[in-house]
Amino acid sequence: MKITRLFLAATAAVALATSVAQAQTKTVAITAIVEHPALDATRDGVVDALKAAGFTPGQNLKVDYQSAQGNPATAAQIARQFAGARPDVIVPISTPSAQAVAASTRDIPVVFTAVTDPVGAQLVKSMDKPGGNVTGVSDMAPVGEHVALIREIVPSVKRVGVLYNPGEPNSVSLVKALKEEAAKAGLTVTEATATKSADAQQAARSLVGKVDAVYIPLDNTVVSALESVIAVGQQAKLPIFSADTDSVARGTVASIGFDYRQVGRQTGEVVARVLKGEKPGDIPTIHAKGTDLFVNPKSAAAMGVTIPAAVTARATKVVGQ
Repeated sequence: MKITRLFLAATAAVALATSVAQAQTKTVAITAIVEHPALDATRDGVVDALKAAGFTPGQNLKVDYQSAQGNPATAAQIARQFAGARPDVIVPISTPSAQAVAASTRDIPVVFTAVTDPVGAQLVKSMDKPGGNVTGVSDMAPVGEHVALIREIVPSVKRVGVLYNPGEPNSVSLVKALKEEAAKAGLTVTEATATKSADAQQAARSLVGKVDAVYIPLDNTVVSALESVIAVGQQAKLPIFSADTDSVARGTVASIGFDYRQVGRQTGEVVARVLKGEKPGDIPTIHAKGTDLFVNPKSAAAMGVTIPAAVTARATKVVGQ
């Protein structure tokens, strides 16, 4: 009888401990519009920062990650699924995913990341006072520096082509900024659009003979099909530049941009604050910190240009050698 009581007490203690552990475990749901190196690095950076803040996957943290595979309808479906599951925080990566998540819930905390223009995308009321259940990290690219870099590497440039998906608000914002910065530099801008990744190569071909260089903004549709665009640049001896540095290793000539793992870490720090009790609407939306210069001399040569020694000398990273 005594053994039975001891067994029941032990069982109750285990059940209580399990219940407490489950209650202390936090759930973070992460979703991205598509999988490509920059967004994947962002996701990994979020987990890095959560670990540093004391939230460890498999111990006191559960991470649920899903990709929409480039499909906005799937992004909306994932957002509704996450809203129904009611995690402690939802982290949408990219503007399309952030908009889908923000539309699906008004009370679950949302911390977006890799969103170019949060106010323009109507995710927050203002950067300083987002309000509601949403805050996050903006990766607004330094477009003026991109234009200056293109001119430095291709001194003869007069016409810049821009390849993007007009359905991505982040890209629309960057194209607008590009036109403004190009005008200041005396350059003209020619647009080519791709509404899905399969259209990116043909859109790139449409720019051949019309422009002196091509610029790819932070566009998930085009970046996910980057290799097909690079092939056009190499065949036509048309230099391709990117807004994100991860694309340089994949074949663009150069970029000034963010280390997206670090962008993810900055985002994860905000997520940790929310998990510890702060309200998203009270946390200012921040701009990603730090810029790196990546260059790819081998790809540049394949596209008919030579990166000046002065540019290579100040590069954070030289790839493709």
